[in-house]
Amino acid sequence: MQQTVDREVLERDLAEFLDIARTPDYCPNGLQVEGNRNIQRIVAGVTASRALIELAIQEGAQAILVHHGLMWKGDPQVIRGFRKERLELALSAGLNVFAYHLPLDKHPEVGNNIQLGRMLGWPSERTVGDKGLVHVGTLQQPQRLGDVAAVVEAALGRQPDIQGANDPDRLIRTVAWCTGGAPGYVEDAALAGADLYLTGELSEPAVHVARETGVSLIGAGHHATERCGVQALGAWIAQRYGVSVVFHDLFVTV
Repeated sequence: MQQTVDREVLERDLAEFLDIARTPDYCPNGLQVEGNRNIQRIVAGVTASRALIELAIQEGAQAILVHHGLMWKGDPQVIRGFRKERLELALSAGLNVFAYHLPLDKHPEVGNNIQLGRMLGWPSERTVGDKGLVHVGTLQQPQRLGDVAAVVEAALGRQPDIQGANDPDRLIRTVAWCTGGAPGYVEDAALAGADLYLTGELSEPAVHVARETGVSLIGAGHHATERCGVQALGAWIAQRYGVSVVFHDLFVTV
């Protein structure tokens, strides 16, 4: 028989496990929409899009688990349009919405950054940056930039954008990375002695900084770099509570 977990138990345990109280953020972390009390099935995804909510309802889930939730600082205070439609769908189905942003990025076990490093075979030796999100490590053997890019493409399923010092024969020894939209940390990576900095999205200012500091800059996709954390957290939930957690990769190209 499929097991269930109480909504409040799950909310409390995830708050403690992800240490959300000590991670300042620009969105509410935890339960964003209250639904059914007993949770037997969870649908996980990167973003609480309408498509993910509809999939969860179709599959009879009582909750969705995401990295990008429904509510952000600076959002309009009037609920209309696509925001109204997402909320209406979730509320009418009694669907709980659990969302974890920076706490999921930086968690030392299931976090996006530590998980991405493991996928790429990159050791995490220290963190830098104002929020401690940028991981830095030294490769066991120096590798050509072209070979590093090939590993990234194979792991994430998309061709990376290479900027800055982009000679494919350039040797890479020290790597730094931060998932999602974190191009501004390229300077922190350079100051940490990194030969290469990988993030999800690039920006025009970051490209110039990479060129001027001699850093190889890789844009590997916001969505692509942030699939791993919610999958790892979903696996943790499934193992701990015996509930069903199914990840849906509603892939986008950015």
